[in-house]
Amino acid sequence: MRLLLRITSIFSIFALILLCSCRELEPENGPGSVKWGDRTVKSATLDSLMSGETYLSVYSQIYSSKEKRTHNLTATVSVRNTNNLDSVYIEKVEYYNTAGKLIKSFINQPVFISPMETIEIVLSEDVLKGGTGANFLFYWKKKDRTPEPFFEALMISTSGQQGISFTTQGRQIK
Repeated sequence: MRLLLRITSIFSIFALILLCSCRELEPENGPGSVKWGDRTVKSATLDSLMSGETYLSVYSQIYSSKEKRTHNLTATVSVRNTNNLDSVYIEKVEYYNTAGKLIKSFINQPVFISPMETIEIVLSEDVLKGGTGANFLFYWKKKDRTPEPFFEALMISTSGQQGISFTTQGRQIK
């Protein structure tokens, strides 16, 4: 019994240390929070840049053992500027549900992503508007020799001791 109590105490201390060290890695504004208004740029400054569009599939739910049984997922949408010298610009972010209906537009005017920066959009597990076939369209601009932004989504869910996670990557469509 003493051995079990000692192991439990050691595990609790280790978990507390791990939890505290992870908190140091969170961004100041909390994980996943983007202050779009702090990133705006004037449209006229982007006129000479190359434009593109990227499609990203995202899943709010996935089917389980049968078609009528689904698991809800939290999705983290990651937008990365892979260039270490120049910013890239996002003009519009649109989120669609399985039926292709626009659910939300995330920005009203263009925003910048600094060199090597990542911004994230978090879709909570309890928001099911997207369904099993949700997707994003990103409209972006960049300088001629700058790589296009990289778009990725991580979906995750846990229940008891079971967990599921997977990623999707954006595809440039224009």
